[in-house]
Amino acid sequence: MSEPHQLARGPVVFATTHWTRVLASRGQAPEAQQALSDLCATYYAPVVAVLRGECRSDDEARDLAHAFFERILERHGLDGADPARGRFRSYLLGALKHFLSNRRLHARRTKRGGDAPHQPLEPSPDQPDTLSIADTSGLPDDAVFDRAWALSLLERAFEVLKREAAHNGNPREFEVLKPWLTGDGEGAERTPSDAAKELGWSDGAFRVALHRLRRRFRDVVKGEIAATVASPDDIADELRHLIAALA
Repeated sequence: MSEPHQLARGPVVFATTHWTRVLASRGQAPEAQQALSDLCATYYAPVVAVLRGECRSDDEARDLAHAFFERILERHGLDGADPARGRFRSYLLGALKHFLSNRRLHARRTKRGGDAPHQPLEPSPDQPDTLSIADTSGLPDDAVFDRAWALSLLERAFEVLKREAAHNGNPREFEVLKPWLTGDGEGAERTPSDAAKELGWSDGAFRVALHRLRRRFRDVVKGEIAATVASPDDIADELRHLIAALA
């Protein structure tokens, strides 16, 4: 009978993060620019989730997200960044609200006439002229953003674990154990004993492997969070915020 591979690795080590590198250099230093680009990529999905409530289509939401991030990457959006706030998530959501407020103001001015030429808009042949956006159930922008942020972060953590499992030569073990990381395994037709038999393990070996993977999963999630805060003291608070956002 085979035994589970060691899936766990070392604990999270807090090093200089993307956000702290950005704050350390407000100029055009390549390292700071790359760090900011990495952060923007991390938060792309939450921004698009909020913008879907503003747009007629997913494509329009993505286009508007690109425009928002272009402004951030040009550094103009960092003029009011406050290191004391610590979390890039908090800063970016504030910047997005400001961006949307300006866009709505511009739209109202344009509707009243303004000084812009009127241009009739025709729907493209492959785009319906009715709303086709994800149902957010009337949630405020903050809740939409935070939930998308939490789901995106978990997805990135799963991808890290999947790559590690492939590197260690045990991708099948990860796929079998994964449902018990997300809670999908609870109440499922396949019991832990069934999964253990599928892997050729004893029930005890399955529990040990799952405990290791859960511990590693938590470390990876904390590592993802650590990249976006300015102090290790902020990690626990952000982890609580992530759990609340998912709830």
